Amino acid sequence: MQPAATERRASARAPVSFAGDASALRGAEARNPGIDALRGLSILLVVLHHLALRIPLKETALAEVLPARLLAALNWNGWSAVFVFFVVSGFLIAGHAITRWGSLGRPDFRAFYARRASRILPLLLALLAVLSFLHLAGAKDYVIDGEGQSLGRALLAVLGLHLNWYEGTTGWLPGNWDVLWSLSIEEVFYLGFPIACALLRGERRILAATALFALALPVFLARLEGANEIWQEKAYLPGMAAIAAGVAAAIVAARVPPRCPTARWLCAGGGFGLLAALLWGPWLWRSLGNGTMLVLTLSTAALLVGLHWHRRHAPRGAGMRGLGWLRAQGRLSYEIYLSHMFVVYAVVAVFKATGSDMRGGWMWFVPAVLACWALGAGIERAVTRPAGRWMLGRTLRGTETVHAPRGEVAGQ
Repeated sequence: MQPAATERRASARAPVSFAGDASALRGAEARNPGIDALRGLSILLVVLHHLALRIPLKETALAEVLPARLLAALNWNGWSAVFVFFVVSGFLIAGHAITRWGSLGRPDFRAFYARRASRILPLLLALLAVLSFLHLAGAKDYVIDGEGQSLGRALLAVLGLHLNWYEGTTGWLPGNWDVLWSLSIEEVFYLGFPIACALLRGERRILAATALFALALPVFLARLEGANEIWQEKAYLPGMAAIAAGVAAAIVAARVPPRCPTARWLCAGGGFGLLAALLWGPWLWRSLGNGTMLVLTLSTAALLVGLHWHRRHAPRGAGMRGLGWLRAQGRLSYEIYLSHMFVVYAVVAVFKATGSDMRGGWMWFVPAVLACWALGAGIERAVTRPAGRWMLGRTLRGTETVHAPRGEVAGQ
């Protein structure tokens, strides 16, 4: 992500039950519509952010009818949306681990790493192949030509899970490469996650460790204030703190008996806190500083617990009316995240080539979002689902029932 400096700071198959209901993960009814909608909102904010960097909403006719604060929230919350992804990722992956292992203190290393690889690698490797071809072909917006940068070094940074550090030391990469910074943070966390669980053993110790790590987010951000702008956004520890918040929330959701009134209060409080961080971020930054991001992550964690508990009490199949399109995007969040810049560059190129008036630029956003959705759906059907099923079949054959990993992890 490349938000404007002035606004930088302004801004899976989810189980019905984590504890003892592994069979529920096997069917479509296992999805939590609220969590899917939250992921859908996050990926929507990322897409809008990258579009609005190139077609600023404040310069379109929407500025005459919508509040400036709302336009700014739609324009500049891409970075915050990735932190929401981090929290959701920790919640879903830890929740699934509790379901499969029985306890986080008894990790199944082989199955865990196999499932991570089957979800991440097929699309990532396909994307890297396409981006490498476009770079070698000299395609505009896809050539790596920064000082000290090269295609080989960028590939090594992605596969070595340090693209965030590579950008922090050499500068921005083209947009389709840049979005991969979050994978470096997320996958480094998950490489160590089962090891940490095995060392800590008890879930109470894991809960205490992840909760403390999550609460340290403002400290991690404060220690980066002397660093360059890219590293302030993409350092490991802040993103990992957000993932830890999701892990802690998953333990609470699984082990604390759910109560319907409490679920409603968590949904209301978490939703309000998340909305405040996204919509009124500049005011929060003036009073809370780096604590604003803690409001964002803890509100997301509370909302996830509330949504999970509410789902336990809701009738099977109950959803959120009118938000089916958002839930559908949430189910494809990883595919859309990794591929949406292709659409963004294409839409912006056509917008400029046709000499369209900036006042009407807002009209390009809807077809762009729909195109991102369609591309993500096509990729899921053609690449991630069949390749993930094949990888799981090869690595987990004879050890457990293998299912396609569609939507199993949030992350991206």
